[in-house]
Amino acid sequence: MAIHLVQYAPEIPQNTLNIMRTCVGTGIQLHLIKPLGFKLDEKNIIRSGVDYIKDVKYFVYENWEDFMMENSSGNFYFCTQNGQKNHAQIDFSNIDQEYFIILGSESRGFSKEMLQPHLENCFRVPMNEHVESLNVSSVAAIVAYEALRQQRFFNL
Repeated sequence: MAIHLVQYAPEIPQNTLNIMRTCVGTGIQLHLIKPLGFKLDEKNIIRSGVDYIKDVKYFVYENWEDFMMENSSGNFYFCTQNGQKNHAQIDFSNIDQEYFIILGSESRGFSKEMLQPHLENCFRVPMNEHVESLNVSSVAAIVAYEALRQQRFFNL
């Protein structure tokens, strides 16, 4: 699969579990970058009532540098409220390319140092002024399905 969802320093297990459900339903791989704000072990997952965990293809990295070393090739796109483009302006259409859609920490997002080399690949999901942000799992689904739509729902 050419589309990957990446959670950088996720803090809320329910959000990650919702993103995992989206990944299972779409065949998208999930990458989790520590620190995690929760334990990702069988006990905690079972307590959440998640019965699809065995079908999730996910990877856990110790830090951003480890993630980048393992995934050095590909197109990296950062979802941030400061993005100048919206998610529909990103071209995800080439099924032969690797696309990494990177979602920041729920409370902190990304550091400026992390985004600086990728400013041209920052985007946002448009919304009105009545909310500060959408839930990260909602954003993950919105962007994942936009990417899949552009790929004509390849393999779905």
